[in-house]
Amino acid sequence: MRLLPKNHFLGWTPYAWLVYLGFFFMQPIYAHAGAREWALTIGAAIVFVFLYLRGYWLSGWPLVLNTSGIVLLGVVLTPHNPGAVAFFIYAAAFFAFVNDTKTGLKLMAALLAVLCLEAWLAHFYVSTWLTGLVFSALVAGVNIHFAQAKRDARKLEMAQEEVEHLAKVAERERIARDLHDVLGHTLSVIVLKSELASKLIERDPERARNEIRDVEKISRDALADVRHAIRGYRAKGLSEEMARARATLETAGVRFDCEAKEIGLSPAQESVLALAMREAVTNVVRHAGAQRCKVELARVNGDCLLQIEDDGRGGSQTEGNGIRGMRERIEALGGHVERSSEEGTRIKITLPLKPEGNHA
Repeated sequence: MRLLPKNHFLGWTPYAWLVYLGFFFMQPIYAHAGAREWALTIGAAIVFVFLYLRGYWLSGWPLVLNTSGIVLLGVVLTPHNPGAVAFFIYAAAFFAFVNDTKTGLKLMAALLAVLCLEAWLAHFYVSTWLTGLVFSALVAGVNIHFAQAKRDARKLEMAQEEVEHLAKVAERERIARDLHDVLGHTLSVIVLKSELASKLIERDPERARNEIRDVEKISRDALADVRHAIRGYRAKGLSEEMARARATLETAGVRFDCEAKEIGLSPAQESVLALAMREAVTNVVRHAGAQRCKVELARVNGDCLLQIEDDGRGGSQTEGNGIRGMRERIEALGGHVERSSEEGTRIKITLPLKPEGNHA
């Protein structure tokens, strides 16, 4: 028995597990119970179903209190109806999802202790207490494992979101500093030279023209500096992107294998490949469900070959905005992108290289 996440009540799973409530009705059927016994059985079943379904909307200690009511039903009814031992099993399933693994184990131990104590005091049949004990422990153990895995996944997701947020904040601060450094002094000079040219335009036209030429040159230099700053903001280089990819994948529990040769790339090529690797790695972490990701960088027949492949689920051939943007940037430099996803996903990028020694 595995619980659904909180507020995920509309699925069919909670109702499916109610099939085990049938054991609670076997005793009245076999014993040909009278109206009083049937009324008690049905009333108890209604109370249980209410507590059971309500438990899917609770967490923490409110869930403990709600589940304790299910345990109480088991304690009161099992001496009279062996099928009521199922209530202990349902309670064990809920206790596994309370707070953390340590608390879940403590609650499971307490539940089993209550079951054993009552079995001893009420002289349960061996089949009754052994069934309750084994299945309660088994269900609780499985659910504790799933609950911890779910908490770990959520923590990892939150950590990744925090890292991405901090990275964005840091990049915004850096680009703001870079633009301030690039433009602050330059714009001040442009303003001064423009004012000077306007004053000289009638007195000394030749000097005014020189000042205007200086303004043009300074403006062009400033534009180049801004482009350089923006390029640095978008991608910090291929080697640094590989280091980022390793850290990201290892954080997500994906093994990273890298075979990279030293290749002379132009700044534009390196920036585009770094962005392509970032997009590919992001897709591996978010969508692939992979355990291994391999990156190869090599010179093949005068071209740069970058290949990123994973052993994930593969699947859809539909390209999202990220892959389309990658393809457009690569093709703008005369390159080519191939993507296949029959067995995992493989992205193969080919860029033409200039002859060695000429990478301007």
